[in-house]
Amino acid sequence: MKSSFLTRWKGLGAFAATETRVQFHEYLSIASSILVQVIFIFFMWLLAPRSLLPFALVGSTVFSAFVIGERILDEAAYIRIDHKLNELYHASPMSPESYFLGMGLGVLAAYMPPMVFLVGMANWVHPFTVSAALVLLGALIGVWAFAASLGYALSTLFKDMRAIWPYATLIFNLFGVLPPVFYPLYIFPAALQPVALVMPPSAAAALVMHTLNLLSLSTGEVVLAALSIIVETLAIFLFTVYWARRFSRER
Repeated sequence: MKSSFLTRWKGLGAFAATETRVQFHEYLSIASSILVQVIFIFFMWLLAPRSLLPFALVGSTVFSAFVIGERILDEAAYIRIDHKLNELYHASPMSPESYFLGMGLGVLAAYMPPMVFLVGMANWVHPFTVSAALVLLGALIGVWAFAASLGYALSTLFKDMRAIWPYATLIFNLFGVLPPVFYPLYIFPAALQPVALVMPPSAAAALVMHTLNLLSLSTGEVVLAALSIIVETLAIFLFTVYWARRFSRER
């Protein structure tokens, strides 16, 4: 049983390291990955009360983890559509889930520096407690796993790279910017606040803001947000592992 489990994830580390090296060659993409966040923070600092700046910085870190899914969507589709390399990978001893997760970990490693920078800025503006730092870490891991799984699953639905870019940008910006990620939950319409708390990006942002005492959530809201991240992330991850296996058999 243990040997079978280890075999299933064979090649994960090597492929993740390879993907990281590939991504580091695209330094302009890495640098521009925080462009939306920096613009949002700038206009928040320029036009909004300064008390909202910590919200924008916390939201920027969460959004940075979320848009990694867009990069994985682009990368997985590019490898499959333009280079046909996915067929080579699937023909190797590496399992489909190692391929998917290795890509996700590789992209995460390459795009980590901008996230670390934003976390440092948020901590400078509003110092983190140990508990807040742990909640932030857990929230970022959850959002990354959700977005990576979603991005990979969506990438299999496209057959043309030109069709991907508008849809990918729309999906990840729609669910990462419009909900209360960069701004406090209480500004969002009251009737829609429960909806925001079941969406992983805004749920993660609300939990971190609550732990930092920037935002007050009821016990029920904390439970709703936490369970939403855990359940939805686990569900989409397991589905993507299943879908990766099925999709590889159909090639």
